[in-house]
Amino acid sequence: QVQLVESGGGLVQAGGSLRLSCAASGRAFSSYTVGWFRQAPGKEREFAAAISWVGKSTDYADSVKGRFTISRDNAKNTVFLQMDSLKPEDTAVYYCAAVFRGGVSTTQREYAYWGQGTQVTVSS
Repeated sequence: QVQLVESGGGLVQAGGSLRLSCAASGRAFSSYTVGWFRQAPGKEREFAAAISWVGKSTDYADSVKGRFTISRDNAKNTVFLQMDSLKPEDTAVYYCAAVFRGGVSTTQREYAYWGQGTQVTVSS
């Protein structure tokens, strides 16, 4: 069992940066792949980024590639999402999720554990 808590969301102007954190509790967090997903108002939740259990593999949605960076510190049971050059269309609730597997996954239904989400709002 893994419990996930996101933090770091907020209001930022376009072009600015935010760093989201996903803190995990539970055993063997280093054995879990972690993903970030986001849901904008009136839209379905979508994949943003994912990182494998030891951090050697990452994957990004085309819409965030080159602007977002996912990383993890397994010693601190935390995964980060550094978001730079933010755009108004990045406005969404951001969720972290975990799945007990080695490789990255972009598929929501594969993720068994979810956090409560953190709001990111980018003003123009």
